[in-house]
Amino acid sequence: MANEKGKSPKESAVETRYLLMPSQANPQGTAFGGAIVAWIDMVAAMVAQRHCGKEVVTAGIDSLVFMEPVRIGDHVVLKASINYVGQSSMEVGVQVSREDPYGGNRVIATTAHLTFVALDENKKPTVVPPILPETEQEKKRYENARLRVKARKELLKKIS
Repeated sequence: MANEKGKSPKESAVETRYLLMPSQANPQGTAFGGAIVAWIDMVAAMVAQRHCGKEVVTAGIDSLVFMEPVRIGDHVVLKASINYVGQSSMEVGVQVSREDPYGGNRVIATTAHLTFVALDENKKPTVVPPILPETEQEKKRYENARLRVKARKELLKKIS
């Protein structure tokens, strides 16, 4: 179980699903991007909360790629897990798939990387437990996230 020594990504991972309804779609019958983004932010926040055991706020959406449309009636499957942990921030990766409700065929529709900051009881950033990647895939996601964090910090220095 989790402790100050760290937590594995699987301990805080979340998988959930939704049904895309007409009110969440445009006139072409495909999902509004905002509906997908809201679900992504919600599931990613749950992962961050589960990892650190504290209140969290979204600090940024570092990448968001819409690859395939999601249509009315599709099941929307969101899988999210911690990729990287800093001092008080965490990167959460989210994969969104559309699933045929009758045949079960799944296609990746959207991917995203979000950064969250953990807050203490005074709503100030607070230290979070480290991540302990175990599988090769978790280690690869950690390394890729480390590179994204480094690149983002370098870019911010250049444009500040």
